[in-house]
Amino acid sequence: MKSRVLYEDNNIIVVHKPAGIATQTARVGQRDMVSEVTRYLACGRREAESRQTRQKEPEIPYVGLIHRLDQPVEGILVFARDKRSAAELSKQIADGRMEKYYYGAVCGQTFPDRGELVDYLVRDGKSNTSRIVPKEIKGAKIARLDYQMVNRKSIGLPNGETAQIALARIHLRTGRHHQIRVQMSHSGLSLLGDYKYGDALTAGISEQMQIREIALCACQLGFEHPRTGEKMQFQITPEGRIFRLLME
Repeated sequence: MKSRVLYEDNNIIVVHKPAGIATQTARVGQRDMVSEVTRYLACGRREAESRQTRQKEPEIPYVGLIHRLDQPVEGILVFARDKRSAAELSKQIADGRMEKYYYGAVCGQTFPDRGELVDYLVRDGKSNTSRIVPKEIKGAKIARLDYQMVNRKSIGLPNGETAQIALARIHLRTGRHHQIRVQMSHSGLSLLGDYKYGDALTAGISEQMQIREIALCACQLGFEHPRTGEKMQFQITPEGRIFRLLME
């Protein structure tokens, strides 16, 4: 876990979540980042207390969940270490002051250099999906993002034809359930590895390239420190093989 920590102080901890681990889960025996961070902080506290030869019942560290990433998605998460910091960071999200950027590997027929997507989404809790609907539909919430294509590549298909894939840098302006996956797919730019929202071509290329996780990474996170007000910026390079290919 220590190698995944990008920054920590008494108020926050910023970590790099790998693909395949849930942000939080109630399933017994399944790893999640909230538990991993809690154990990491508890271990550090025990070491500090042992150096001071204190003999007392160890306390469970406070870990405030501020935002989430889907289990198959890699990226940066910030957790609060006290309730006041949690409230301030949550307010930044509500006010649109927390900046979130993603890399996504997409497949499509055409690749505009850039675009803005504004839709209305409704979440279906039973199927754990979201869909785009008219704004008049009850429960519909506005979803906004911008994207810019960074690189494109052609790949050969088993039938002898070629297909185009591209690396998109996405600025997420709202935080809806499965928002990037739904909006990009609806615009004809499905994410590789996304079998829930992708089309047949995307599924075929994902199988051919052995992409097991959704090709999406929360690569940059910006916010104001909840106590000092200092502007904090964190960036990572995606670990997935598809990202390495598209970043060459």
